[in-house]
Amino acid sequence: MTEKIFLISLGCAKNLVNSEQMLAILDKEGYEIVDSPEACDVAIVNTCGFIDSAKSEAIEVILKLAALKQEGVIRGLIVTGCLTERYKKEFLQELPEVDAALGTGSYNDIAEAVRAVLDGRSGGTWYKPSGVCDFSGDRHLLTPGYYAYLRIAEGCDNRCSYCVIPYIRGPYRSRTMESLIEEAKKLAASGVKELLVIAQDITRYGIDLYGERCLYKLLEELCRIDGIEWIRLHYMYPDEIDDRLLETIRDNDKILKYFDLPLQHINDKVLREMNRRGSGALIRERITKIRQMMPESVFRTSMIVGFPGETWEEFQELYDFLAEYKLERAGFFCYSQEEGAPSAKRTDQIPEEIKEERRNRLFLLQEEIMDEFSAGLIGRRLRILCCGLDESGRQYGRSYMDSVDVDGVVFFEDETIKEGEFVTVQIVDAVASELYGEVVRED
Repeated sequence: MTEKIFLISLGCAKNLVNSEQMLAILDKEGYEIVDSPEACDVAIVNTCGFIDSAKSEAIEVILKLAALKQEGVIRGLIVTGCLTERYKKEFLQELPEVDAALGTGSYNDIAEAVRAVLDGRSGGTWYKPSGVCDFSGDRHLLTPGYYAYLRIAEGCDNRCSYCVIPYIRGPYRSRTMESLIEEAKKLAASGVKELLVIAQDITRYGIDLYGERCLYKLLEELCRIDGIEWIRLHYMYPDEIDDRLLETIRDNDKILKYFDLPLQHINDKVLREMNRRGSGALIRERITKIRQMMPESVFRTSMIVGFPGETWEEFQELYDFLAEYKLERAGFFCYSQEEGAPSAKRTDQIPEEIKEERRNRLFLLQEEIMDEFSAGLIGRRLRILCCGLDESGRQYGRSYMDSVDVDGVVFFEDETIKEGEFVTVQIVDAVASELYGEVVRED
């Protein structure tokens, strides 16, 4: 009888790609992939270990699956990913319910770990250095068939003072352009229409392999692939965005004018202490230039409030910047004092209640910005990628302004439009980030 595998992927899209690669390996080994833990022999949890909330979520999921194992529903439990890498010395000691653990350099060893667990050899660990894993290869997609992530690099060299990702994922390693083009062609042949290009910092792509920034070259090649209609870019750092890249984005219709810039702050002192490259002036200049070159562009960003030592005046500069530049999509996070991050050692930590108060002020401001922006879309016609039905049965899709899971959606009604198809919708109403429209039949 074929053994069955269930995998749950937690955390970011980069983690999801690792999950897809592990499932492809297991599928090749003859295991059956199932959608329910109650139906499996071995359950795998691919964890995020970036911040406390992610760690708590991972532990909760692990313990629920451990309970199924104790009840005899499943035979084995394997945990992989950032949490195991971050705490590899203590992980199996603290969670004896787990039969095997793999680090971020060991995803390719998942079949060996599954065999060991099924053979009754529990307590195994697979930890290769986090800088050696091969991140190419086949994938068992966990996304709907019409979109997929293209992970162009692994690791990070930025070493922001609040972040532990370089210690978990290793140094920045670009994948070869040839391997990425081959993977993108396979995805297109399988029916993928939207590629979401991801890495910890996509604007650094190629520096380690080719000695120069090569994102624009990669994008030009991706635009030539038949079947790919949208290319969405995630995590672009302002100091690495040059004119050649902007011209490539401007001149290729397949590349969405969607700029995901993880800015984190605008005050120069806070940026220096975060060990962020660039300055507030550079950020302002890049945003202004992009809007001049591509007036239809939209921006997504994330901001951290309550970084150690952040004064009210420094926070106010961030507030005023957002009020002036009106970035269309923004998320706000309270600084998290992460074990192992340099800033965690600082003695000038901001009280939680002050962090929450500052974050709430930004939320309220962003609601006003979003309401104004969405109202300005009424009457416009947008090309929408249909995403099917939501939980309440309403038909919806995403425009070029909306990435997966983090932005708004557009609701419309037309049963002839199937999931994964494009349709033109005229916007007739807006509520915050939700738009409502009517399908336009074009001759």
